Amino acid sequence: MKNTRIEFTPWPEDVAARYRERRYWIDRPLSRIVEEQASQRPDAVAVICGDRSVTYAQLDRLSTNLAAKLALTGLGHGDTALVQLPNLAEFYIVYFALLKIGVAPVNALYSHRRLEMSAYARQIAPRLLVASRRHELFADDHFVDELKTLSPNLGTILMLGDPSPETDLAHWMNSDDGHSVHFGPTPPGDVAFFQLSGGSTGTPKLIPRTHNDYDYSVRASAEICKLTPDTRYLCALPAAHNYPMSSPGALGVFHAGGTVVMAPNPEPLACFALIERHAVDMVALVPPAVALWLQAAPQHSTALASLKLVQVGGASFAETLARQVPEVLGCGLQQVFGMAEGLVNYTRLDDPDERIFTTQGRPISPDDEVLILNEDGRPVPEGEPGLLATRGPYTFRGYYQSPEHNARVFDRNGFYSSGDVVQRTADGYLKVVGRVKDQINRGGEKVAAEEVEDLLLTHSDVTHAALVAMPDDLLGEKSCAFVVSHNPGLKAPALRQHLMRLGVAEYKLPDRVRFIEAMPLTAVGKIDKKRLRELLAQSATATAPAPTPVLT
Repeated sequence: MKNTRIEFTPWPEDVAARYRERRYWIDRPLSRIVEEQASQRPDAVAVICGDRSVTYAQLDRLSTNLAAKLALTGLGHGDTALVQLPNLAEFYIVYFALLKIGVAPVNALYSHRRLEMSAYARQIAPRLLVASRRHELFADDHFVDELKTLSPNLGTILMLGDPSPETDLAHWMNSDDGHSVHFGPTPPGDVAFFQLSGGSTGTPKLIPRTHNDYDYSVRASAEICKLTPDTRYLCALPAAHNYPMSSPGALGVFHAGGTVVMAPNPEPLACFALIERHAVDMVALVPPAVALWLQAAPQHSTALASLKLVQVGGASFAETLARQVPEVLGCGLQQVFGMAEGLVNYTRLDDPDERIFTTQGRPISPDDEVLILNEDGRPVPEGEPGLLATRGPYTFRGYYQSPEHNARVFDRNGFYSSGDVVQRTADGYLKVVGRVKDQINRGGEKVAAEEVEDLLLTHSDVTHAALVAMPDDLLGEKSCAFVVSHNPGLKAPALRQHLMRLGVAEYKLPDRVRFIEAMPLTAVGKIDKKRLRELLAQSATATAPAPTPVLT
């Protein structure tokens, strides 16, 4: 076993000692999650994937088989892997195998293409690639050859669905050839894997997550969400994303000894069928998916009889939609506001309805430190919106190999500025107002996009709404609202009147409205505002200059 390690920005020694003293960090590797359950409940079902059921004993054995074969190739501590798999049981088998031998993966989303995958390869120089032949990038070996050029040390290639046993992932997982090789995870204070930042623009930056910090987030999340061995969790969002992975996600369910049911995506009818078939009682969704579920549910209410809890996260959730969840889906709601960089907030299961409907929760840990600051870095008055800065026992201290960016987003005391604009209630709960990049500076007046979006969603004919900035010679920026409506007769003046009836300041009224059939979404299901801005730019260049109406 190699003794090399992946460099990252550690917590100060005195801070790390305090986290250990308070038992946030227990100095156990993340692989202990599956190993403990395999020992205590070997025959319990860990993953349901199509017609397959994988027990904890099988999950442990298959991941150990793969780990041993990878270790025989010389892979170990200090090495990295690039992994891209769909929502299948194999994702977790590979994840635990790499933890067991101390290889740190980047788990790319299945929707990522050449741009993202090439960027990851350049950043981590992987020695291992695990992918699927069903993905368009890997239907043949052309892109594999490109990756080898970017990462000359890329020597081991495993493909799900490959016809050759030498490179077929299933063969490596299922074969126990009896070789004895020594391997083990990296030290708990070292990097276990890389998470992807959740930004909607550019290539996601890489977030080193250690065993200690991520394991604490998983354990605490499972406790807050009251997971048990009876929990049946539907994984309908991309399995690699931080939210369905650890908040509490699949790892939280495994920690509790429950069952993860795999779905390829959040499409309502397919998910409803899985919920009914497998008695699913919990699911994590993003707001656009919830809106679709709310539309489809009235005709399929019997299929949702087992569902007890819908988690909603990834973006702030309009109060009007939040109030519909218990009535339409017939289950409880839990709001989640978290980030792959660390801080996670939950509404608690026993919170009053008003708190659940109107906030995005409070932090996991007593040692989560949250500051809400103005543009000058000074605290805002309590209850006022401001920029979120945070540090704590599971919030990282630096992006991987990004010193210039780290200098911009971390202060000298280790507080990370997330770019979120939030308000804090008197009882410590956060409300997400928007993001800095979603603030529209209209002639010096700041418009928080999500505030206007939430108000547009109170109109009964509006299904989705997104507000983005568009350049303006006079004001610097104006706003354009993209709207999806199930009423083809809805017009922009009606929306303007609706907002005015709600008492919205005039400067917050959208300068333009565009009706579209569906919102473009990012890989993790968030509204893709980068794409909406591109649509605006395209329409601007395709039309001759003309006076800008208030609404079109």
